[in-house]
Amino acid sequence: MIKYALVCDAAHEFESWFASSGSYDTQVRRGFVTCPYCQSPKVSKAVMAPNVARTDKPGRERAVNPPEPSNDTGAPAVQPQQMALLDERQQALREMIRELHEKIVQSSDDVGEAFPEEARKMHDGETPTRSIRGKASFEEARALLEDGIPVLPIPDLPEERN
Repeated sequence: MIKYALVCDAAHEFESWFASSGSYDTQVRRGFVTCPYCQSPKVSKAVMAPNVARTDKPGRERAVNPPEPSNDTGAPAVQPQQMALLDERQQALREMIRELHEKIVQSSDDVGEAFPEEARKMHDGETPTRSIRGKASFEEARALLEDGIPVLPIPDLPEERN
């Protein structure tokens, strides 16, 4: 696996993992890599410092091929996932996101894939206005906003991203 620092044509910076540099090239060429902020497919590698392992400090060597995890049952063990140690400010922000998500879910009706159509019907006065939530593609959301229909993405819960 290889991690690249990336930048879109609107100068948004972000990182992403790829199986190999060839995998990155293929995915970018096919338009599969998009900016998480503006959805632009015009993405390129940003300048980044190489990650060089130090060997001059004892006890800090990294295993080149760490042992495969296993358990007593012989079944494959769950692979470890990336973790982060959050400071108090980040923990408070995550809690605010959880609370916002919960309030939106409790105070709105889930209309699923019909969200764009339902939002348009309410905006046009065809159905009574109420709080709704559902799914819309980036293009559908953009079209709604361009037509003056106030929509907003619901933030993912922190647990859904990890």
